[in-house]
Amino acid sequence: MRIRELLSCGRPCISFEFFPPKSADGLRNLRAALSELRELAPSFVSVTYGAGGSTRERTLELVTQLRDDYGLEAMAHLTCVGAGREEIRAVLERLATAGVENVLALRGDPPTGEDGFTPHPDGFGYANELAAFARQEFGFCLGGACYPEKHIEAPDRDTDLENLKRKLEAGCEFLITQLFFDNQHYFDFVARARAAGIGVPIIPGIMPITNVKQVERFTQMCGARIPELLLNELRRLQDDPQAVLSLGVAHATAQCLELLHKGAPGIHFYTLNKSPATRTILMALRNTFPPAQLPAGAVVAGA
Repeated sequence: MRIRELLSCGRPCISFEFFPPKSADGLRNLRAALSELRELAPSFVSVTYGAGGSTRERTLELVTQLRDDYGLEAMAHLTCVGAGREEIRAVLERLATAGVENVLALRGDPPTGEDGFTPHPDGFGYANELAAFARQEFGFCLGGACYPEKHIEAPDRDTDLENLKRKLEAGCEFLITQLFFDNQHYFDFVARARAAGIGVPIIPGIMPITNVKQVERFTQMCGARIPELLLNELRRLQDDPQAVLSLGVAHATAQCLELLHKGAPGIHFYTLNKSPATRTILMALRNTFPPAQLPAGAVVAGA
């Protein structure tokens, strides 16, 4: 089913992001997480593509497996990095043949060791170009990324919004945000987007904090900020993994409750291929929202 249709169902969509594992242990961890999270009946799941398209084959395999073996609506991430048009066309053809209807069109990060993004000589330089190609050639339902605190490479917020509008003009029908830890960034961003004429659903992306060094590394890479009080408390607790997990889950739960109460179209969880934090948060949402308002993924959780 096309994600734009899922977002029109009248209830918030709950979705999970996974990445293709690189080892046997990673595969076992992912299967365990899938077994736990599948019970929560997510509206859809997504699979990352890896820096430089490094996990291309595993992404295609995992997206197909999630649809065929787990019965989940799966969206494939696709980037511009390291591939010409014919290579990208071949990937899109495989997705279409497998029955995948949804693609998240991204420019992508440069491969490890490279300072900046360099387009393939016969490829695309921007996500909007990739989106336009996927829409014109195959008719996928397309999503795009957006950045409540501004893309790290954008010179200012207005330029960032202009770049975002190009993705919508190219055919993107919904947006998923980069992770953030202060909801005001999301609300301010949505207000600016609406004022700029951007009317598509903007799904907030939430990553429960489970490891202090890990989240500091992620935020440094993407330009997101951790509120000072939260960061100080995380650093105080960093030698106690269970305490960090508890604080991270509590903070993410509070984020999700406020976001949904104030009209966010859903929540996209960056799971890092783990289930406990996300599952705990969804149980809290299920126990808080009246049945008619429950996110679609939480309704089935205790059935």
